[in-house]
Amino acid sequence: MFSLTGSALATVIGITPLIWLPEIPAIKTILCLLIIALLLALRGVRALRYAALTLCMLCWGLLAARQMLLPMETMSHQSLDVESVEIASVKKEGEPYHLLIQKIHSQWLFPPLRVQVVHSPPGMQTCPGQRWRMTLRLSPIHGQLNNGGFDAQRFMLAQGITLRARILRAEPMDLSCSLRWHLIKHIRRQSEGLVWQEVLLALGFGERAGMDDVYRKLLRDTGTAHLMAISGLHIGLSAIMGWAFARLLQRLMPARYIGWRFPLIFSLMMAAIYTWLAGAQPPAFRTLTALIVSGILKLSGQRWSGWQILLSCVAIMLFLDPLSVLSDSFLLSVFAVGGLLFWYQWFPVTLKTRQWAIRQIVGLGHLQAGMMVLLLPLQVWIFHGVSLTSLPANMLAVPVITFITVPLILFAMLLTSVSPVAHTLLKMADGTLEGVFTFLRWLPAGWLEVDARFVGVSLVPWAMLIAWQFQGWRYWGGCMISLLVALSVPFWRMDNSVSWRLHLLDIGHGLAIVVERHGRALLYDSGNAWPGGDAGRQTIIPWLRWHRLVPERIIISHEHLDHIGGLKSLISEWPGLKIDSSLGEKGHAPCRQGMNYQWQGLEVRALWPPPDWQGVGNNRSCVVIISDGLHRVLLTGDIEAKAERAMIGQIGRALHAQTLVVPHHGSRTSSTPALIHQVSPSLALISVARYNPWRLPATGIVRRYFDSNIQWLDTARHGQISIEFHGDRRRVLGFRSQISPRWYHQWFGVIPVNR
Repeated sequence: MFSLTGSALATVIGITPLIWLPEIPAIKTILCLLIIALLLALRGVRALRYAALTLCMLCWGLLAARQMLLPMETMSHQSLDVESVEIASVKKEGEPYHLLIQKIHSQWLFPPLRVQVVHSPPGMQTCPGQRWRMTLRLSPIHGQLNNGGFDAQRFMLAQGITLRARILRAEPMDLSCSLRWHLIKHIRRQSEGLVWQEVLLALGFGERAGMDDVYRKLLRDTGTAHLMAISGLHIGLSAIMGWAFARLLQRLMPARYIGWRFPLIFSLMMAAIYTWLAGAQPPAFRTLTALIVSGILKLSGQRWSGWQILLSCVAIMLFLDPLSVLSDSFLLSVFAVGGLLFWYQWFPVTLKTRQWAIRQIVGLGHLQAGMMVLLLPLQVWIFHGVSLTSLPANMLAVPVITFITVPLILFAMLLTSVSPVAHTLLKMADGTLEGVFTFLRWLPAGWLEVDARFVGVSLVPWAMLIAWQFQGWRYWGGCMISLLVALSVPFWRMDNSVSWRLHLLDIGHGLAIVVERHGRALLYDSGNAWPGGDAGRQTIIPWLRWHRLVPERIIISHEHLDHIGGLKSLISEWPGLKIDSSLGEKGHAPCRQGMNYQWQGLEVRALWPPPDWQGVGNNRSCVVIISDGLHRVLLTGDIEAKAERAMIGQIGRALHAQTLVVPHHGSRTSSTPALIHQVSPSLALISVARYNPWRLPATGIVRRYFDSNIQWLDTARHGQISIEFHGDRRRVLGFRSQISPRWYHQWFGVIPVNR
């Protein structure tokens, strides 16, 4: 009735729309789609039957998404007594990080509900495999959303995580750690003192929490980060080792028992064991699934092409977990395998030489060149950059780590009960890593950050390869030239539809505003900082580079960390950045009442503090108004009621603006009725984190703006907020509703307040 290839293709086509759907339909709509599919199937026409199957797979994906969202609607914003919780993973310090909720109200959950821990009782030490009774305060997942930034909400949904948990009470039931965790601790003891211990654990078990950030950056810059995770390459290697071991065993068997099925099954068993050792992480589990599917196809006795096997594997993976279509690692894996099939079928190696070493080097270079070129579009889109040294780096790192380092680690695991032998093997593996990292450090800095214009340009190598294969340069050169011109449009086309823009970035608690005009940027505040990072490095700098903006000036409102936290990172990236502030620090131009200058044709005027103001903290925030002559935007920092009243008394009508950035994140100490009346805005913007401990914005302040008929937009609810100004028109865009309206970007949970 259905061919394998047709069924797999229908499954992939049916589930793929989960990537771009704006919302998940109601159950009634899904049932209607199923009825339509049934009617199509009854028509008896082959094409309609495949259409019916595609529609059924779409419904399957929609139901999976609804099932995923259900706990956020039924379990969030309440304290829940959980009768059985398993510790799934822990932080480096032993604090719980992921939990598996197994039993609630005397009912076992299948599959267990995976949640992320955001708070646990002080001193609570755990290990994977333990079982506890807990009282949890559950809330929906929430991520910061900026155009071109890391999509945390999509990432968590792809991992099967829908809820975050605060552990209010915990009572142990079984404190036994998992066998895998005991093995990790044993290997950690045996590798004590080795320079690359954390990398050894990452390669052996997928435990990357302890890797130094310096080496993470080095791996990224050289395009070798994929080797430090338990990827398909490592799972496949374990399967090959299992197959080779089974073939050796067959030499001891009678001839009648020797066949190809036993090595195949044994290789799958080895791959399954290594997947378990890796904690069954999604990339490893997907590879195991692909190996099992390809093994079953081979056991069927029929001949299948590489494309049929790949399509079948992708279809099975999507059928088992439809939301994996949201995973970047899944897309990279699929396109990597598909790219290799395309590369070797269309551009095979044709070198004729009897020198084995030369053949291997040329073959490896051919493979790495194909991967570098064919995965370029995804790398640009996901990582916003490319590594110019990835080819030489992978030429050495891939064979050494794949065929020397990882086998040594695997043998050390197998012989872990013989400590001297295991330690020797781990020491040898450590030596290979020393050689690889020495070579990587020797390479020049190769990471090239690119902006959004390069997404289209990254498709040029694909177009050129296809044209070369069909000799298109002879017959349809005009089409190729037209394609290249179309892809290069972002490089020479000027956007004259917008005069200037203001972006309120979603950085959680803190403030970061970008005023954009003519490819230049004026910043107001730089967000928060925390141990090991800050908003400048994490969000603002990547955002500016992706949007091809060069910051020329930054205004720092005041000295509090959530406003000045990212300044050092910004200065490090752009040393010539001019700074205005009221702090009186060396190198800062004073921001005082009366300061006035032109920036890219916009007027920037400081309204507060006055030159003789002696206060510190919130009330000496640098308040500025930016105007193009028609539109006025008032930026207020964290100014409070005392300074608001003094400012109104001094400058009065000069405060009027159509757009107001709400002072002090909506705190009840600010936004007095007098300020709102004097400014008289039509739009109020506020930067606020959803689960902030101060419960900002205050309910009374929000009501105050609503009662004044002022449109209210906040970053917690809308993500990044952008305003486009052109002539007398103003266009407001929120990330969730206009910039990227996807179902996985919505505000999850039934109570739209900060709790």
